[in-house]
This record gives sequence, structure tokens and C-alpha cells, in this order.
Amino acid sequence: MSGNVVTVAIGAFEDLLVAGLGALVEGEPSLRLVASDVESAELERVLRRKAPRVAIVDRASLSSPIEVRALADRFPDTHFVLIADGISSAESAQLLAFGASACLSRGSQARDVLSAIHMAARGLQLAPRTFGPPSGAATGLTEREAEVLAELQRRRANAQIASDLHISVETVRTHARSIYRKLGVSSRRELLAASTGDAAAAQADAASDA
Repeated sequence: MSGNVVTVAIGAFEDLLVAGLGALVEGEPSLRLVASDVESAELERVLRRKAPRVAIVDRASLSSPIEVRALADRFPDTHFVLIADGISSAESAQLLAFGASACLSRGSQARDVLSAIHMAARGLQLAPRTFGPPSGAATGLTEREAEVLAELQRRRANAQIASDLHISVETVRTHARSIYRKLGVSSRRELLAASTGDAAAAQADAASDA
């Protein structure tokens, strides 16, 4: 992106955070703010009309991680930096897997936000250094659920997952159901389709739920 100005849109946050993000973007010569304080209902319209290179969005405004994949698919030229509060490292990893470029805590320093914007503009991903304890929101995965999720995304059968993690097949099924609920999907097929964007391959793996 050297020599080019990166256009940035900012979603709706509380007033002080919106003002701070706006001032940060406007104070950086290589960035140009094209929209600010965009409500969730208006986000897609603004993305279509303004086509920002980077959009900074409040994680709390998204109904589930699946919505990140939907936005990334609909707006492939826009890269999404999510800002969240009390998010677990497992959910952060899942948001990145679903298409986010970065997932930052609300307490991130200005240099970290700018770094995330510039990396996102180049199509790169930036994982956060640290996060506070999980907030207890329905989307936060436990450590064991994160392990099962990783196995599911490797297209491993339940019996293989059970063997690898030294748990029963029924326990794998229980964790899988919890993962689907927390991530806003109803089955392994839908999870894989959202994670990979390959519905045909995901459908072929549906038998692995057994």
C-alpha cells in the first residue's frame, strides 16, 4: 500500500471511542476517514457506497462470528478490524478464521490500532497480544471447546477427535453442539461452510458428525 492512502470506515461505538478512533485515523496522513459512527443497520449500505479499504467494527454489533464470514464474502475488498471487550483468545482465533483481519481489545494502544489498520489494508492478519478474561458471553469458547473446534476444522471424524483428545465420542458430540450454538451455526456442515466458504466440501464432510 506504499504511496496510497488507505480509506477507513468506523462503525458505531460509544461516543468517546468513536471520537478517539476518528481522531487517530484523521491524524495519520496515510489514512482517510470516509465514514464514522456507522450503525449496524447502515453498515452494509455504507460499505457498498464508500468501499473502504478497512472497516473498524464493534464485535458486540455482530450477532455471531458467522456474520464476519458473511461480511468478508460480500465485501472482499474491505478488511475488517474488530474491537471487542472481554473476549477470549479462542473466540479471537475463530473471528480471524472467519475472515477478520484483526481483533483488538478496547484498551489497545493507538500504535496497535494503526498497525492493525495498515496490516489489514495489505491483506494481512494481526492477532492480539493479550485479552482480559472472557466476559461470559455466549460466543466465548472454553479451552476444551477450542481444541474440539480445531479438530472439527481439520475435518476429523468424532471418533478420531475422541481418540486424539482422550475423551468419549459422546463428549465430543456434547462439545460440538455447544460450539455450534455459541458460533451461531446448526451443524458441522454449516460450520465448515462458514469457515472455508466451500459449501460443497463442507457437505461432503457432514457424515463426520456421526
